[in-house]
Amino acid sequence: MSSSRRSRRDAEQRPVADLAQILQQQSGTVIDESLLSRALTHRSYAYENGGIPHNERQEFLGDSVLGVVVTDHLYHQHPDLAEGQLAKFRAAIVNSRALAGVARELDLGSFVMLGRGETTTGGRGKDSILADTMEAVIGTVYLCGGIPAATALIHNVMDPVIAAAAELGAGLDWKTSLQELTSTMALGVPSYQIEESGPDHDKSFSARVIVGEQELGSGSGRNKKAAEQQAAEVAWRALKSRADAAGA
Repeated sequence: MSSSRRSRRDAEQRPVADLAQILQQQSGTVIDESLLSRALTHRSYAYENGGIPHNERQEFLGDSVLGVVVTDHLYHQHPDLAEGQLAKFRAAIVNSRALAGVARELDLGSFVMLGRGETTTGGRGKDSILADTMEAVIGTVYLCGGIPAATALIHNVMDPVIAAAAELGAGLDWKTSLQELTSTMALGVPSYQIEESGPDHDKSFSARVIVGEQELGSGSGRNKKAAEQQAAEVAWRALKSRADAAGA
């Protein structure tokens, strides 16, 4: 790689120390910058730089820590919910779209280290990369400060997501909630149109949700369910705003 090209790519990346300071404020623990740097290293960058360590081990750890913290919170905050409802509640919180949204709030895209291909195809804004990086960051905070630090970070960045999930009602998923809302508004049953792209080992899916003859939302994801849920969320919010405005 030419030095000029490397400079352009590196200019897009903010210093790891900046993120370490943000995370220290959010978690209350000192962040090891070498661990954080690894958490920000995507496998595409690692491959282009001699197979250096990347973030997938920390991502694996962070995924488990996130699940434990959210599950513990829901268990204690909702003592009357059955296991099935708790599982749906957790799924509405711990998913790629929600994690990507949190990652954008932290501006993780400006810190992540990507290979040339991912950089040129907008990898800094991809939900999948942002969600995986967020999990790796959670894993890093856990390694630096244990469960107390990870819990503090997760609540600081995800409590709005938890609050939003509480709006979903008994179904606790966007597709069910959308169907309940369209039924209440006498709009009929939503239908979904799915398209897939990419090679078999790395497929992506896009979904559009149709209510009546109107497209109300679209979404994308690693599988059909994720794409449909994202499209249903967009449609639910649009219809809810319409219903609220009509009732005002």
